[in-house]
Amino acid sequence: MINELITSEQAATKLSVTRAGIDQVFVVASVRSPVDALQAAWESYIQIAEVLKEYQLEIVHERIFGSLFVEPSLMSVRQRALWSCDVHSSNPVTYIQGNPPWGKGYAGTIIRAVSPKNRSDVWTIMDGHHPCGRGWRRRGSTYLVLQNINGKNDCSEKDENRPLQVSLMLDRAERILRENGASYGDVVRTWFYLSDILDWYAAFNKVRNEKYGEFGIMPGPGDRNLLLPASTGIRADTPLGVSAMDLIAIIGEECTHPAIKQLTNVAQLDAFCYGSAFSRGALIQEPGVSLIEVSGTAAIDQRGRSQFPGDIRGQISCTFEKIENLLGQEGAGLGDIAAATAFVKRPEHASVFWEMARDHGLEELPAVCVVADVCRDELLFEIDGEAVVRKGLEE
Repeated sequence: MINELITSEQAATKLSVTRAGIDQVFVVASVRSPVDALQAAWESYIQIAEVLKEYQLEIVHERIFGSLFVEPSLMSVRQRALWSCDVHSSNPVTYIQGNPPWGKGYAGTIIRAVSPKNRSDVWTIMDGHHPCGRGWRRRGSTYLVLQNINGKNDCSEKDENRPLQVSLMLDRAERILRENGASYGDVVRTWFYLSDILDWYAAFNKVRNEKYGEFGIMPGPGDRNLLLPASTGIRADTPLGVSAMDLIAIIGEECTHPAIKQLTNVAQLDAFCYGSAFSRGALIQEPGVSLIEVSGTAAIDQRGRSQFPGDIRGQISCTFEKIENLLGQEGAGLGDIAAATAFVKRPEHASVFWEMARDHGLEELPAVCVVADVCRDELLFEIDGEAVVRKGLEE
């Protein structure tokens, strides 16, 4: 049986493996100090492959954070490392431009994997001839992950109309979901990777709000039935040169409905109240163990205002408090985070983040730390994650 948290360290890389039930794990490879990108990737993926093989796990969602120029070589190293351990995984991979704090290279990998009872319980989702995600069945529900969904206009080599790309991206996601028996109303979590986010975040929000209205999930005045997914929106480029998104949708089987609850945070204003259509988190409830999808969280108060301008320590401390409050509503804490991404605006802020994580008793926090702009210019730090909530005996 996999331990609740396994950490191992070689050179500058650290691997964390956290159970989320008897048949699901989160694997986080985090590079904490300067090292050759391909060496770090090889060390990380050898360890990942050993875990996958020993516990007969299938990857259902994989994100790699690193500089764009190393992407082809890094993907080759990944494949060779997996194959060397006789792990032949053909799952889609989301590669995100997330520069490590020391400049260029490989920052880390976040993987969600499951141990299916039958091989048919995990499959690859296709968009025409292109793999675009993974589906799996567990505990009476079907999970769908879509990856690398973009709105690239194939009629032109380069489409500079970013709002149009977002509209096409969301329409494409809705179409693929419907082709797989779901809809956008079943989405519990999204990740948006937006080029030059500070230049057009307001336009992005406008398009998303309009599309969510079309999909029937945008709250109206006084609406207490919150259907918005948890979400992260961050500055990042992709190898295709366009903004992209990942998402998770969950549907019930045989007329059942999975227990999903969108979360608000009494310590923060709901984001849709100031124009950003997402919930602060989403609780996926299962017998014995549940999962909280924690949205990208920064130092924003109960009125939607940014806090501690220019003060990285103040913003990190405030953000930890906000997340702790959110998790505490469901009986969890910061120590229950199974996978996280920390975004710092400036490279020198990374060491401050790790120092403050240690001060909060989070020496082994399974997080990948990258340099990226947050959605407001004055915000210096943001973190998102997935936390495991254990209740009683796991089935």
